[in-house]
Amino acid sequence: MTMPLEIRLRGALRVLLSHYVANGVAGALGLLLISSLVHVLLGSAAGSAAAVGAIVAIPPDIPAPRRGKFLHMLPAPLLALPLFFVVQLLHEQPWLLGLLIVPASFFAFLAMAWGKRGAPVAIAAVLALVFSMAVPVHTGAEGWRAALTTSFYFGLGSLLFVPWSVLVNRLLNGRYRAQVLADVLLSQAALMRLQALQFTPVLALGERANPLMGQLLLRQATLADQLQSARDIVLESPGSARQQRLAGMLLCALEMRDHLLASALDLEELRRQPEQAGALTRQHGVLLALAAQMEQLADALLRGQVPAAFEDLRAQLQLAVPQDETGFTPARLAQALSHRIGHIHDEVARLVALARGEAAPDLALVRVSWQMFVSPTGWGWRPLLGLWRWSAAPLRHAMRAALAIGVGYALSQLLPWREHAYWIVLTIVVVLRGSLAQTLERRNERVAGTLLGCMLASIVLLANLPHWALLACVTLAQAVAHAFTLRRYLFTAVAATVLGLVQAHLLGAGGSAGFVLLERMADTLIGAGIAWAFAYVLPSWERQQIPALVARALAAQTRHAREALALGQLQAVDNHPELAWRLARREAYDSLGVLVQATARAWKEPRAVRPPLAPLERMQVHCYQLLAQLTAVKSMLLLRRGHLRAEDVQEPLQAATARLEAVLTGAAVATAPASDQAGVYEPQALPPLVETDLAPWLLRRLCLAEELARQLRSEAMAVVVPLRAD
Repeated sequence: MTMPLEIRLRGALRVLLSHYVANGVAGALGLLLISSLVHVLLGSAAGSAAAVGAIVAIPPDIPAPRRGKFLHMLPAPLLALPLFFVVQLLHEQPWLLGLLIVPASFFAFLAMAWGKRGAPVAIAAVLALVFSMAVPVHTGAEGWRAALTTSFYFGLGSLLFVPWSVLVNRLLNGRYRAQVLADVLLSQAALMRLQALQFTPVLALGERANPLMGQLLLRQATLADQLQSARDIVLESPGSARQQRLAGMLLCALEMRDHLLASALDLEELRRQPEQAGALTRQHGVLLALAAQMEQLADALLRGQVPAAFEDLRAQLQLAVPQDETGFTPARLAQALSHRIGHIHDEVARLVALARGEAAPDLALVRVSWQMFVSPTGWGWRPLLGLWRWSAAPLRHAMRAALAIGVGYALSQLLPWREHAYWIVLTIVVVLRGSLAQTLERRNERVAGTLLGCMLASIVLLANLPHWALLACVTLAQAVAHAFTLRRYLFTAVAATVLGLVQAHLLGAGGSAGFVLLERMADTLIGAGIAWAFAYVLPSWERQQIPALVARALAAQTRHAREALALGQLQAVDNHPELAWRLARREAYDSLGVLVQATARAWKEPRAVRPPLAPLERMQVHCYQLLAQLTAVKSMLLLRRGHLRAEDVQEPLQAATARLEAVLTGAAVATAPASDQAGVYEPQALPPLVETDLAPWLLRRLCLAEELARQLRSEAMAVVVPLRAD
């Protein structure tokens, strides 16, 4: 079905107003200012070399907390500068240069031991190596001096970009806060729309219970990454009233994630009941309407506007249930589901009220402990020291990448156009990723993007534009390449090709535009082929890391169950119990997100090396369902803590906690307990939900949680045991 033009335009505007584009433009503007300044003061050659230095320093430049931004940016130029200089010295000795490239690439890619923070540093270091190869060869007695001079200009541009990045990050901090929060809200709205698709009374007995679960799992994993990025920026020392409101909105978004997850409880049962079709239809409509209001709120944040007033939809959630109806009947379950959707409704209302300045945020917890929720910014030695084992994925990738780059460089020396050897190496660097799935995705987009980029670059070079116009093209290409790296890599591939070709021309390594076009295409195909082939060399198949990820998920679920069912928050005089629970909740979601992403990548690997995917996916589903059950229990307790006596709920909560821990840790046998036949599921006289007697509902949720834990543990063992036997 063709997407309406209005929706396409709205999506395009959201991208243009996003932090991705703002960050890309900021980086490109820094490149323009630095290269122009050096050009005016020291000449065109110096300006071109300084531009390369700035380009190499840009990859690690992302929206980040103000604290630690300088240390985050510094490693890239410090590693890049010596590599650039040494390559300059070895220009006249291509095979000796090849012997340098392999170990240099290996050690550069070891930076991926620091995870997402380290990957841009590795890319920056190798880009310095590649761009240095594009500089014309310095010959004769002046070669050493020329290499030193060019490297000085390169280092000047690279090091000048660091304070520029720190300054712009600070100046745009307020804007970044709103943009990353808007990104979270749009993602949650999309997840809510996907969830709403399940509220259709079409499920027949025997039909797959949740055909959308795969999409929901990936959405949840993406949302977990976005929420962490938002935490890093939005929760950092919110000083002004606006920053505090944005922080309060992020906390609402975190609560909404729990409530949205809990909205799937009892849904499968209700979809099988024809008489509940009307209730499900109304609930479906409310979710879609709330998603639309969240999108409007996100758009208002992106545009710097005050959002429209919240439209109250509570009346549509009111479901009539006969007073004499008893037991966990479909009508009572539908009513409980409406109550849970009502929690989502209230969180959206609070989001809008905070954005309009009509409500004050509660930031007591944030003020005390925001440092515990943001990503680390230091570069400790522990990740690198723990890398030296054969099974370590970053170590294997570093070896794989170094070998691929070495083969690519050697092959380039055998080609008639070996003066452009760096093109093959560059393609390998950007295409070859840590997993086969990522490499295949990059390969296709890189080849297509390169072909388009070559055509655009050829047009630019054939036009014989003046130096300032070429510099403007480089600036625009840099902005697009950096802005869309994480959003749409095809755009990045097109822009990066234009950037590389035009910048090489500015460095004096150009040639006939038509001939360059053909060479570039050939080198791209060769580089992509080498990257594809080496994806199977020293492979880091997902099955190798799945056992550790499963163990992490189980441990996180155990900790979350313990903290969620604790009575600390009902009796607390400070924020420590809530802090412990929030940290446990974050780890539960994050560990699941990593596992979901690994599973998605495993689907693209050869069938012979895949882990047991069926039980792995069921385990993930049951993990989220367990989180939902415990969220429902916690919501019941917190919403009615003013009317509850701790002694009334302490015993069942403690007993459930002990059983859940025993099951999840393997201390208990994963079979149904005898208590399941003790009448817990039998119809009981239930009070209205507004009353304080929660015993029947509480016991039901706890029992369902225990059963989910047993299924989860059994499925985890079905995944891990065969992998450990290999």
